[in-house]
This record gives sequence, C-alpha cells and structure tokens, in this order.
Amino acid sequence: MRQFYCDSWNKAKQNKPLEAVEKQVVSVIQEHPEYHPLIENPDKAKSRDYLPEMNETNPFLHMSMHLGIREQVGMDRPAGIGALLKSIAMKEGEHEAEHKVMGCLAEAIMKAQAEQTEPDDIAYLDCIKTIAQ
Repeated sequence: MRQFYCDSWNKAKQNKPLEAVEKQVVSVIQEHPEYHPLIENPDKAKSRDYLPEMNETNPFLHMSMHLGIREQVGMDRPAGIGALLKSIAMKEGEHEAEHKVMGCLAEAIMKAQAEQTEPDDIAYLDCIKTIAQ
C-alpha cells in the first residue's frame, strides 16, 4: 500500500495519467503536505514503523482513513453518514470534519476487532452525531 501511495504521487508529479483510485490517493496526499517528503522517498516510506505507544501517527493509515470515510460518504453507508459529515463540514471544513470522524471510525474498528464482530454502525453513527452537535 505504501508503494502505491508513493507511485501514485510520483505519477501525479510527472503529470502522467492516473487511474481513478490513484486520483483519490493523490487528492488526499495533496491535503497533507507534511507527508510529502516521506512519500517522495519510497525506501523511507516503506521501512518506517509507527508506534502508537510512542504517540506516533502512521501517515499511510491516516490517509487511508480519509479515503475510507470518503468511500462511506459516497455510498452513504452506514446510512446517514453523508448528512452527518456534511453537517460537521459546514462548521469545520471538509478536511477537518474527516479528521474528527476518524476517531469514531478508529473506535468502531478497534471494538469490532476486540470483539471479533462486524463494526457497530449504530454506535459509529452515534459517535459521529455527538461530534455534529
């Protein structure tokens, strides 16, 4: 996945044609200039570990969560997420709204993994509704 991000960014910088998914990835990369030096160095990008216990953010996970939220909004699944994100975005801006929803998404995924179940859409949406208020 990291190589794909690096390759997509490299193609965009060279003005080469991009596939639809590459365009999505490049869009998120463009919104994160703090990650550009890393993405422009594929060897470093692929070799670096990010340790949550050291309060480190994995840039690739972070950007992938943006993509995941955008996919959810595009499909409006779980139902209602599109309207909720739009409500938050009206106050915070779209990018920041996605950042706020990331916490809810991470919580839903971690809980599902711990319980070995599907993510709880109701709890996920409830978390987002709290942010939207």
